[in-house]
Amino acid sequence: MTKSGREIMEIFEAFDLTGTAWSAAQLTGYDAKTVARYVAIREAGGDPLAKTSRPRLIDVFMPKIEEMVDRSKGKIRADVAHRKITAMGYRGSERSTRRAVAEVKEAWRAGRRRRYRPWIPEPGMWLQWDWGDGPLIGGRKTQLFCAWLAWSRFRVVIPVWDQTLGGLVACLDEVLRRIGGAPTYLLTDNPKTVTVEHIAGVPVRHPTMVEVGRHYGCRVLTCTPYDPESKGGSEATVRIAKADLVPTSANLRPRYASFTELAAVVTYVERAELRGRR
Repeated sequence: MTKSGREIMEIFEAFDLTGTAWSAAQLTGYDAKTVARYVAIREAGGDPLAKTSRPRLIDVFMPKIEEMVDRSKGKIRADVAHRKITAMGYRGSERSTRRAVAEVKEAWRAGRRRRYRPWIPEPGMWLQWDWGDGPLIGGRKTQLFCAWLAWSRFRVVIPVWDQTLGGLVACLDEVLRRIGGAPTYLLTDNPKTVTVEHIAGVPVRHPTMVEVGRHYGCRVLTCTPYDPESKGGSEATVRIAKADLVPTSANLRPRYASFTELAAVVTYVERAELRGRR
């Protein structure tokens, strides 16, 4: 139990008089370990009156709870938050979650903004995609469609000839079939196949992509320009795909004789990564 200010001052006075925790404990009637603990706090420059909290299982999930409370404007229920963080690996009780949600909501309502943190994913919410330059085949440049499913770290790489709207829709369809479901959001840059223009800083979506989102039950979003934190997962996937598939002097990979050969290598690399994760 935390001592009062008067009791702590008695401990310090007795210790300063005797110079030992054991003698100070005899004078004050407290345990010698208690005396030593408060003296150590004082010598370290800490506040002996500050309350110390023990580490909790939910501490590592507090950033996500703060993000959910902030995104829902304080409306999210504790049971909903508990289901979400349980899917992320939380093994504590729902009672602890309720206390944590109440604590965060109280801070949110008091007008205290949560500390800045990078973008925080959760299972099944975000699928990011980006494009990368593929190898030359017969003097013609190819493109690598790279998708990354946040939290699960599942990556899909599809080689194509160009970045046309039809090819983009086909790639998205293939990715959703491979992962076996549709996430809540599809996030990418602002290419003309997704965002036709910006009006007063607000992106205007391509009507075809709007229909694609409605068809699959997803919402197509675009990141803030030049903001790597919002889609760093897909950018990392592009770097890895180019390092594995594009022939360079570093990886000593030979040039591809045909597009079919490139597709076969992509399939081999993906299977090798799956075996490695297992």
